[in-house]
Amino acid sequence: MLRQFLLGKIHRCVVTRADLDYMGSVTIDPLLCEAAGFLENEKIDIYDITNGSRISTYVIPGTAGSGEVGINGAAAHHVRAGDLVILAAYGWMTEAEAAARRPRVVFVDEANRSLGTADRERNPEPPALCLSGAGSAVRMG
Repeated sequence: MLRQFLLGKIHRCVVTRADLDYMGSVTIDPLLCEAAGFLENEKIDIYDITNGSRISTYVIPGTAGSGEVGINGAAAHHVRAGDLVILAAYGWMTEAEAAARRPRVVFVDEANRSLGTADRERNPEPPALCLSGAGSAVRMG
């Protein structure tokens, strides 16, 4: 059975422009595309951290080294210049393929320059919790 898994993402980048009059898509600095493993015309999702909007579109490469993340067309009604977003691509694979593959997670600064990549994303470990006899959680340590 095929299941959908994260292939790559650019985490918390800043939208540099939003153009309602463009035909559609998202224009991304090719250096960021390469780091995340995004291909030209590949479908990606945009998660707007600023306002909660979620949309799907496709990748158009922009100018290398520009830090550009330009929202084009109707999507510009939902995502504005200056918004903080996550760009993510997913792919269909078997569990065996997924076990052998790790996503490319790209972290950027406020100018959308890569700070580095990781092959997974994890939240910090929560403090150890233990259930008391009454069923309520008690913080340990």
